[in-house]
Amino acid sequence: MPGDSGDRTRYWPAIEAKHGEPMEHWFAAMQAVSGRPYAEQIAYLREDCGFSQAHANALVMYSRGSTTSRRVGTVDEYLAGADPTAAGTVRAILRAVLAAYPDLAVVIAWNQPMVMAGGHYVFGVSVSAKHILIAPWGRGVLDQFCPRLTGYTVNTKTIRIPVDWDVDPQLLKDMVGAAIDRVARG
Repeated sequence: MPGDSGDRTRYWPAIEAKHGEPMEHWFAAMQAVSGRPYAEQIAYLREDCGFSQAHANALVMYSRGSTTSRRVGTVDEYLAGADPTAAGTVRAILRAVLAAYPDLAVVIAWNQPMVMAGGHYVFGVSVSAKHILIAPWGRGVLDQFCPRLTGYTVNTKTIRIPVDWDVDPQLLKDMVGAAIDRVARG
């Protein structure tokens, strides 16, 4: 959610409406499974109570003392613990995207940098220990660029690039442009 504080309690009204019980009921249910591992607590809520993954995660994490899902609020905070080479590459990627599309906004969503156009995500980037993942958003956008991605590992929704990638501004411009076009078409 753009501009979302990450507050897990934002899910409470939807949980109460969907499952017909006040949150006190669900807090008591979590007390009954409090000693179990995370995965078992999630499975209990999903399988036995009919929760969605998002609602189950919000309740489990809240019950474990995590009141917010937000860990970072800026790109600099996100990159603070990253390898300096990877951080430089991510900054260069975002600069290239914004140079091509200066009206786009860089936000933090799912605790990683994302690029938005008109309230819709069009591109994301994340750093791992040994690589960076870039993701043009939208069904079919990644497939459209597969012929240009020879030599890269292309996953279902992401492209794996090296941490010292020689940024390809034209590729980034074209991918983000295709994602923006997808948003415009609805």
